Amino acid sequence: MALIKKSFGGKVFDICNTIFLILLGIITFYPFWYEVCISFSKGEQALRGGLFFWPKDFTIEAYKVVLGGQYIWQAFRNSFFVTIVGTVIGVMITASLAYPMAKRTLPGKKILTVFILATLLFHGGIIPTYLTVRKLGLVNSLWALILLGAANPFNVMVMRNFFANIPEEIEESAFIDGASPIRIFTVLILPLSMPVIATISLWLSVFLWNDFFRGVMFLNDRTKFVLPVLLREIIQSESQIQSDGRMTETITQTITASTVVIALIPILCVYPFLQKYFVKGVMVGSVKG
Repeated sequence: MALIKKSFGGKVFDICNTIFLILLGIITFYPFWYEVCISFSKGEQALRGGLFFWPKDFTIEAYKVVLGGQYIWQAFRNSFFVTIVGTVIGVMITASLAYPMAKRTLPGKKILTVFILATLLFHGGIIPTYLTVRKLGLVNSLWALILLGAANPFNVMVMRNFFANIPEEIEESAFIDGASPIRIFTVLILPLSMPVIATISLWLSVFLWNDFFRGVMFLNDRTKFVLPVLLREIIQSESQIQSDGRMTETITQTITASTVVIALIPILCVYPFLQKYFVKGVMVGSVKG
């Protein structure tokens, strides 16, 4: 196939578009790189401010203080527990709700769809939510963060649209072979739905890992803090913070930056493994409504 030569205007557009995307990438990446540089710089250099393209007076003192603290590892465990358990429960609930909604023969399908979509527009509010959580005995419990984010209506609709694109003949042939509806769903449908499951898992895990507002609202015990809540406490602390019973001269700004970098590492490690499913899951789940 002969190559199609681009016009002068097309070449100019490609050049301008490339420059724009490179600049956008730099602007997007720099805040993270700035925090990395601050975290490896001495406190005096961090207080001076300005642009950081590399660490100034390289030191790892901030990481020693953060990783040597008595609450950072507990916050890590709490965040991992909330993210892993919350993602598994969220995907199970979302898939279990979305699969029957994708069936044309489901009784009351329109009413159920309207009921779910209404939750995207209307919310009970902060006070009713807190009172409900308190009545359930989930205040100061990690389960409050897990259960409140388990069923997201947007995720349900995305997964429902994905299920609707799976040919019904596949399920009919399995049903003729004697497979029960539950077996068809678990053995046949779910393996075919890995792109959308990976997409929903990524959305849920990022949301739960960064869930700050609910942590502040429901968690009072410092041993139950997740990383975003602990980071807030560090930011609000004085210029000297206490770690393992000793006072350190490390400036709070470097402590905050190192905590931010440490908190981002797990998500940065997981995303490359799920990224290949991300675009496919979103596109396929948005084709058919």
